[in-house]
Amino acid sequence: MSGRLQVPPLGGARALIVHRPHVVVQALGRQLTAIGLKVDTAWPEAGAAALSADFVFYDADMGHDGQFPWAPGAGPVPMIALIGSEAPGRIEWALRMGADAQLLKPVGDGGAYSALLIARVAFEARQRLAAEVAGLKARIDARQTVVHAVVLLMGQGRDESTAFDHLRQLAMRWRVSFEAAAERVVAQLDPQEADHGRRRSR
Repeated sequence: MSGRLQVPPLGGARALIVHRPHVVVQALGRQLTAIGLKVDTAWPEAGAAALSADFVFYDADMGHDGQFPWAPGAGPVPMIALIGSEAPGRIEWALRMGADAQLLKPVGDGGAYSALLIARVAFEARQRLAAEVAGLKARIDARQTVVHAVVLLMGQGRDESTAFDHLRQLAMRWRVSFEAAAERVVAQLDPQEADHGRRRSR
């Protein structure tokens, strides 16, 4: 059973509302200020203010590609879509921008606090998942490099067991990890493939 959700403190956080001048902005701004957030607004581009924000609310009805200073879905902060139109194309765009939560328009006197909490939790879960995927990919790449290094050592007349032992001895001699030793072996014995691997990892 999972532990109790830790509610993060929101007082002093900075929220950016990316929305054309509208009563929605005023109503949302009042809610956020009452919660204790500092509020900035921007339109039509999010601009540099987005990079210093802790939360971004954005208009899903009239938003457009290139509105944010990052790639779609790669927002570095929790993103909350302000949704009025339920047209499939607008919903698809809001999701593509990386919505962690939503707040339906028209905005009244509530809803902002729960949207902030849900967005924060969803964003942190997404960040953890991305880190786990990156870690798994790095492990797979490392294993492939070890296999490649062993094959190269076997090409020098060793059998598989001897090649593994030799790679382990090299790692001890160089005082590096097994995987790092494999990278060195590949760089020495197959520099073209090593250069290809470096370009692939960029």
